[in-house]
Amino acid sequence: MKNPTLHNMKKPRIGSHTIMLMITIVLFIVLYGAGCVMYANKEFGRLQNFLNVLINNAGLLIAACGITCVMLTGGIDISVGSVVAMTCMFMSVGLAEWGMSSGVLIAMILCIGLVFGAVQGYCIAYLEIQPFIVTMAGLFFARGMTAVISKEQVSVPFDSWFGQLSQIKVEMPFQIGAYLNKKGVLMVPYVRITVVVALVMVLITFLMLRYTKFGRSLYAVGGNQQSAALMGLNVKKTKLLSHVLCSFYATLGGLCFCLNTMCGTPTQATGLEMDAISSAVIGGTLLTGGVGNVIGTLFGVMINGTISSLVKFNGKLVASWANIITAILLCFFILLQAIFAKIKERKK
Repeated sequence: MKNPTLHNMKKPRIGSHTIMLMITIVLFIVLYGAGCVMYANKEFGRLQNFLNVLINNAGLLIAACGITCVMLTGGIDISVGSVVAMTCMFMSVGLAEWGMSSGVLIAMILCIGLVFGAVQGYCIAYLEIQPFIVTMAGLFFARGMTAVISKEQVSVPFDSWFGQLSQIKVEMPFQIGAYLNKKGVLMVPYVRITVVVALVMVLITFLMLRYTKFGRSLYAVGGNQQSAALMGLNVKKTKLLSHVLCSFYATLGGLCFCLNTMCGTPTQATGLEMDAISSAVIGGTLLTGGVGNVIGTLFGVMINGTISSLVKFNGKLVASWANIITAILLCFFILLQAIFAKIKERKK
């Protein structure tokens, strides 16, 4: 005889956000697998190529984590690309022309990020100005300050402590994925210090969103501001802190970006904010807020990086094709979000 209690229990349902995350992961596997098949003769499937995607997008990944936190509240920040550029220029000029120490510059840059985010967050949360307008002003300000610091490209001195960080390679343990090159030299796959920093920040952000009161507040505010206020949450403070966090992540991402490029230019990181936003959306973060996680953002960044890598390995396609494919994927995921939202409304 069936136990009526067990019989009446509802089976756990898979949420739309979980489905979105699964679609993102499957899409990445399909894209990367297709590249391994199509460009097998060019050794696309080597572990080092996979790690290169992480290396090239370490700065973007950190900035995208910050964008995810803001988007969870239902906000947006389009200033992160310019903040990354300002960070690179400040670091490069500070080391090459001002003779400042690496440690002092890093501390100053991170503090600038906190202040920059606090100003934007205050205008958005307490003055109730639209996030797009405020962060667009921040975009112009940061990009303008980049040119004010220097109108020319400035290279980071390799003999500085910061420059030496760029030379550090963290090799795979037990020589996983090692191979002999054409000269018979054993090549052990590696990542740079920027990847280690980026993955640590992903882990910290994941734990913060999942297990802390502040992380839960971000979801609550994005889900329904009125309900969040009735629960006793300080909505304005949460919005303010999300923008402070986002700008801090942007400056930290800028430092990693600078370690990869070893220079600062006025036009650096142009469009990076859109790459960060698209990575978060492709990773399952809702534009309206309340749903998303940094694991999805990580795979969103990897998808963008894989697309760029596929275009590069093809050799015949212009770099613009990467933007076109990303735009198509972005539209696809926005459409999915709209469909899931309609289904959720009907169930209510």
